[in-house]
Amino acid sequence: MQVILLMLVTFFGYIVAYHTYGRFLAKRIFKLSEDKPTPSVEKEDGIDFVPTRKGIIFGHHYTSIAGTGPIVGPAIGIIWGWIPALLWIFVGSIIMGAVHDFGALVVSMRNEGKSIAECSAKYISPRVHYIFFSIIFLLLMIVIAIFGIVIAAIFSMYPQSIFPVWTQIPIAIALGWSIYKRHWNVTLLTAGAVAIMYLTIWAGASCGTLSFKMPSMCGLPPTGVWVVILLVYAFIASSLPVTTLLQPRDYINAWQLFVAMGLLITGIIVSGLSGKLSIVAPAFAPAPPGAPPMIPFLFVTIACGAISGFHALVGSGTTSKQIAKETDAQFVGYGSMLMEGALATLIIIAVAAGIGMAYEHDGTILTGTDAWNEHYKSWQAAKGLGSKLSAVVVGSANMMSSIGLPAQLGIVIMGVFIASFAGTTLDTSTRIQRYVVAELFSKIRLRFMTNRFAATAFAVFTAAALAFMITPPGKSLGTGALILWPLFGAGNQLLACLALLVTTNYLARKSFLKSLVSGIPCIFMAVITVWSVAINEQTFIREKNWTLAVINGLLALLAASMLIEGIIALLGNKRSPNEKRL
Repeated sequence: MQVILLMLVTFFGYIVAYHTYGRFLAKRIFKLSEDKPTPSVEKEDGIDFVPTRKGIIFGHHYTSIAGTGPIVGPAIGIIWGWIPALLWIFVGSIIMGAVHDFGALVVSMRNEGKSIAECSAKYISPRVHYIFFSIIFLLLMIVIAIFGIVIAAIFSMYPQSIFPVWTQIPIAIALGWSIYKRHWNVTLLTAGAVAIMYLTIWAGASCGTLSFKMPSMCGLPPTGVWVVILLVYAFIASSLPVTTLLQPRDYINAWQLFVAMGLLITGIIVSGLSGKLSIVAPAFAPAPPGAPPMIPFLFVTIACGAISGFHALVGSGTTSKQIAKETDAQFVGYGSMLMEGALATLIIIAVAAGIGMAYEHDGTILTGTDAWNEHYKSWQAAKGLGSKLSAVVVGSANMMSSIGLPAQLGIVIMGVFIASFAGTTLDTSTRIQRYVVAELFSKIRLRFMTNRFAATAFAVFTAAALAFMITPPGKSLGTGALILWPLFGAGNQLLACLALLVTTNYLARKSFLKSLVSGIPCIFMAVITVWSVAINEQTFIREKNWTLAVINGLLALLAASMLIEGIIALLGNKRSPNEKRL
């Protein structure tokens, strides 16, 4: 009962927050209006700018921002205790993450669908524009390279997920064609697409012949082969019109998630009522063996689910170009972040309680606190990619089994779910990087690089270079980007701080008091990220890891210069004579 009450109270809190604080932001702070034309209407081109139904764009946006972030972050952040992890997710998502996402989306919509980096030139200074672009380009390059490796790892751990994940592509293309070309009933099409998708999951779990182990090819190990294939896919998906593949795939992935979340919620209720489910994780563990200090690293480790700078890139990169009416922004921008918080809450329950129902170690089934202690015995044991994913998959499958779902099927459902979300992050990141590259080259007057195919190719090739050219000796070829992964957590939260800074300067031109809704979260994130970047820099220097020390130091300098410029602009708070009232 304890777990059930925890889940219900948290979910109820999200609903209340949406209808109170979310509505306050929409009506009083941003003053959304159905009468204001959106970029998707004014610049409709059928490729990137496409007015879209609220439900469909919600699905696209939600799956794009979620990815595997609200899965892997909570799965490792809980090592400091389930109470601080859950509190950060709940409070952070309501007053920080959702404000950040909502603000970036609205600022972009009111600036012709331009990226948050492009908007920084207008609301802070032209110099900041290039600094912001540099930070975004580096972080997206890491994300594109890393998520190819993440998906390859999932395919290796759960080969039954390969068939259903790849069959989502023809299902999505057929769905998009049926909606936009034939104008068939969206509800019936959605039900049919989701049903077929789950049939492929059942087939992947039931038919051993559909499992696939990637062999080595052309001197590349299996991971390297998958990275190449996935980058080719990302190029194609990100170059096509958004309604052909990206949007319908994200939409059906959202419904896949809703079904999976429904199964998890039902499993929690049934296993909780039967007394099989209880929290086995410590409530508070400020100093687990080998872990960095809980403050500030809890707030950096758990990003998606609480606040993540990557969301600003999605909101201002793809979503702002598809919102049909301004008033849809509350549901899409604020609501999707709260939904991500709900997902992160379920993940916390899966690794805090579900893992205690049964956990296999060296052929022995462990339960209760023994299961938890074995998996989370140290920071090193829990922080690996496979460890994070297995904790979530095992805990979730255990809870699903309480409603009669075979354990193997539950494992495949979660494997496909995680791989699908990683895929949406991969292709959305590639598309956003294309926008970034095109905007940057347009500024330096290299017009041929603004072509969507050339810009996408540049985005893919730079990520491939990162993956393959810096692979350390003794590591699998194609996994080079992993050496930069320690930079991503702090870099991502730094990006959130900078996006909040742009929103704060935007709101300050209306009212100083209005700017506090984003200004206070901006200050908090600035302190936390600068603190964690400083600790990381000391660690990298102490370990003589000069590659990470130099890049981390460069990020810190770029961010410091942006913060100074932002504060100067905020204190000046002056409008140029020819600037229209926002």
